[in-house]
Amino acid sequence: MSFDARSIIAQVREGHAPSGAAMAWFAQGLADHTVSDAQAAAFAMAVCLQGLPFDSRVDLTRAMRDSGPVLHWDLDGPVLDKHSTGGVGDCVSLVLAPLLASAGVFVPMISGRGLGHTGGTLDKLQAIPGLSVQVEKPQFDRLLKEVGCAIVSAGAALAPADKRLYAIRDVTSTVDSLDLITASILSKKLAAGLDGLILDVKCGSGAFMKTPDQARVLGQSLVRTAGQAGCNTIALISDMNQPLAPALGNALELVEVMQVLCEGKAGRLRELTLQLGGELLCANRLFKSFEAAQEDLANRRFLPEAPVIREIYAAREGYITAWDSEALGLSVVQLGGGRQVESDIIDPSVGLSDVLPIGSKVIAGMPVARVHANRVGLADKIGETVRNALSMGEIALPAAPLVLERVG
Repeated sequence: MSFDARSIIAQVREGHAPSGAAMAWFAQGLADHTVSDAQAAAFAMAVCLQGLPFDSRVDLTRAMRDSGPVLHWDLDGPVLDKHSTGGVGDCVSLVLAPLLASAGVFVPMISGRGLGHTGGTLDKLQAIPGLSVQVEKPQFDRLLKEVGCAIVSAGAALAPADKRLYAIRDVTSTVDSLDLITASILSKKLAAGLDGLILDVKCGSGAFMKTPDQARVLGQSLVRTAGQAGCNTIALISDMNQPLAPALGNALELVEVMQVLCEGKAGRLRELTLQLGGELLCANRLFKSFEAAQEDLANRRFLPEAPVIREIYAAREGYITAWDSEALGLSVVQLGGGRQVESDIIDPSVGLSDVLPIGSKVIAGMPVARVHANRVGLADKIGETVRNALSMGEIALPAAPLVLERVG
């Protein structure tokens, strides 16, 4: 059966539903440029003004997905992903992807750059000097198998019909269309070969959707369309009336990401990440309940944490005049953070932290260091060792220079 762009545009303009085959032909024409810019713009305007029946919205989404290669994975676990409609201080993807990977999920996250006032995940990543987000499929496969997640640029091959139509919508005032927004978001995500997807649909002063009602309509469209296209999808509507992270800007948000991942820093960023991750894992039947999934993610750390943490307090008021640094180092070995014999297995979570520097003024009962141990008795024993390694005086001694001399 033969198709032509004019008749498809006319069908949409008159409120009729083009067939799935017609949508597939038009999407392929967008990808290979047999559909002209003028015809693409006319199609976008017709959809924007007239809308599409739900089945045609699904057909358009599938057609744009299939306008380029659809990725397939040979992995021994579920392939899941997350998408946000965009917000301020929103760096959830950089926290959630490695968290999911640590739970045995594979996350091929194909992300974008900043749009308007919202930051882009790729822009945030590239605050790391020398980092590349452009990877070919063989490297993408290797990263997923070895690491469990990869955040990369879509490239030109994936959903090329969407790339072309999006550029035309941007200059023809046809961005604001539920049908076209839905097809644009989902065509790229579904082309990633996902088993499941969670959507973070934001609303408020920092979002594109300003009201909960607007966000709800978009969320329902995305969930229904993705489900009909074969991808198990749920959406959360989240508040964007204030920045999600307490820092805005690419490098500054990366610092927040590392604090959440490595230290479990509390706040809106961590809370929403755990909500999205828990829902995604539960919806894909990897946990029996949302609560169990969320708790599992909340207890994951990329840097291990010791089960026993004890503060070491000053016995009196004064100034720290010296530390027996060798004794401190040996105490870490005793905790299990070093080897006493060659066959010892190191516990990476134990050690000392928050050690106050020489010259610090302290009062009785003030913490001077913190012990991280794997059992209570050992924490108490090492606490005494640390106290004995501390010397205090009535006056502060002059600080020694950090570099004593230069040789050569």
